[in-house]
Amino acid sequence: MRGKAGLVIGLAVGYVLGTRAGRERYEQIKTQWLKVWNLDPVQEQVGKVKDFAKSSAMALPSTLWDSAVKVTKAATTRGTPGERLDAALQVSKDQADDVGRAAKTSAKAAKDAVDDLIDDDAADASDTPGAGRGGA
Repeated sequence: MRGKAGLVIGLAVGYVLGTRAGRERYEQIKTQWLKVWNLDPVQEQVGKVKDFAKSSAMALPSTLWDSAVKVTKAATTRGTPGERLDAALQVSKDQADDVGRAAKTSAKAAKDAVDDLIDDDAADASDTPGAGRGGA
């Protein structure tokens, strides 16, 4: 499904950029695109993507901040400079693993959200007579 959507978008963009039909045809295409973009179902999906992006974007920076605080605390503990360095290196290794896990979790959540949106769209299309079959 994603491949077909990408192909259609690519063809549309290529046509708009490469058209020799002039400004009038470009304005017609732009008007139609804006009509589709402003439809409630499209804006509902846009809202879902924005909400997801906000929630996902907040998870990784907090992990990075927590990691930086822990490394700083380890580097400023009591002891000899060598002991502090060893403690900071050990904590940074542990925190690197945590950041890696958080990044993988965020990436998986993003993939799952996109898959859910695609599945929702496919279900909506199958519920609508004529949808997905080239009907106008």
